[in-house]
Amino acid sequence: MTKEQLHEIAQKLRLEAVRMVYEGKDGHPGPALSIADIVATLYFDVMNVDPKNPEWEDRDRFIVSKGHSCPIVYAALNERGYFEPKVEHFQLRALHSIFQGHPSMHSTPGIDMTSGSLGNGIAIGAGMAYAAKYLKKDYYTYVIVGDGELQEGVCWEGANTATGRKLDNLIVFVDRNGWQSYKTVDFTVGMNDVADRFRAFGWDVQEINGHDYDAIKGAIAQAKSVKGQPHCIVCDCIKGKGLSFMENNNAWHKGVPTDEQYAQAVKELGGAQS
Repeated sequence: MTKEQLHEIAQKLRLEAVRMVYEGKDGHPGPALSIADIVATLYFDVMNVDPKNPEWEDRDRFIVSKGHSCPIVYAALNERGYFEPKVEHFQLRALHSIFQGHPSMHSTPGIDMTSGSLGNGIAIGAGMAYAAKYLKKDYYTYVIVGDGELQEGVCWEGANTATGRKLDNLIVFVDRNGWQSYKTVDFTVGMNDVADRFRAFGWDVQEINGHDYDAIKGAIAQAKSVKGQPHCIVCDCIKGKGLSFMENNNAWHKGVPTDEQYAQAVKELGGAQS
């Protein structure tokens, strides 16, 4: 896809994610919007998947380790054709809904791994990638983690395992937006060079603009050309990207737009009021 086509899709996913939170009266819009461009590129340009057969054993795997950002993934699955008929109203976080506030592989078609308790994505992704090696499969495993999430020790246990097993079929994106639920990442952990930390663990590392579609696609292609190492693509992202009142505003880590704010979101993201 062209970058213009991917941008159009990403904006549509952003609006759907905001609408989910608005209609459901709960959720985390800021963390969802920051990764929309990465998710759009993966689902609509890169990953080898079959929406009609979500458990196809040769599919590429995807884990959103920062599980609270799942509305953007639900929107991507819906737009990609995983649900028949297409979902009109997601009932996000409602009792018995398949679209919970953190994704469940046992509830939602297309979700490859349950997440919510932060820190598990890299380790689980390493397990998936190692399974592919063991079974002589050629699928890739993609993981998105948050920069705040990397304070969890299990992230680095997973990183160490991935290096030891030479898991060059594992590609991890770090959403480096600088925020976590409480204040900035630097406020909590001080100076924190994520890229150098992954390099110290023996990973192949790139740093890119996480909202540049050509950069995202180029980084994935570059990663796949490097053999014998797991890959980390550190993405400079803006929390709440796409909405003027949400961008880089950590008050929107969790929150529900008012009627006026939702109308503004529809306008800014190019949608039509429904």
